[in-house]
Amino acid sequence: MIDLIIVSDGFLSWPGGRVRAATGKSGLSLDKREGDGATPVGTFPLRELWFREDRLQQPQTGLQCFIIRPDSGWSDDVGDALYNRPVPIPHSFRHERLWREDGLYDLIVSLGYNDDPPVPGLGSAIFLHCAHPEYAQTEGCVAIARPDLLALLADCGPTTRIDIGPV
Repeated sequence: MIDLIIVSDGFLSWPGGRVRAATGKSGLSLDKREGDGATPVGTFPLRELWFREDRLQQPQTGLQCFIIRPDSGWSDDVGDALYNRPVPIPHSFRHERLWREDGLYDLIVSLGYNDDPPVPGLGSAIFLHCAHPEYAQTEGCVAIARPDLLALLADCGPTTRIDIGPV
């Protein structure tokens, strides 16, 4: 299992490869805030993998795995006691729907950014997920092509971290 993944200058690198990566539409930031469209700079653990069981089998990985269902969501509402946590939908606070038709969230690795404990306003749900075919910028996540993400996941385990930077 690998210990460190590097994201810099539009690429994601690990001992098994170097692939193109998309990051936040507002660039990289040392001062991440909720809704700013920036990808936070720093080193973060890979928490777990979420995947669409209706679209692919559970990937080979050392990460803990969870199935994305039609009622899977993630709270991004700073007023929610469950801010920056998975939530069932319907949910009375603002949230992001994980069950998407575009395939970008077929595989989601939640990163350990602002989650232990979450501080309202510092940003939620920084994921490593599947990239848009044209590598469109994200709302703050890191995205790579699905085949690349599957290859990377095979090398990841509970000690794997991602280093995002520099600014």
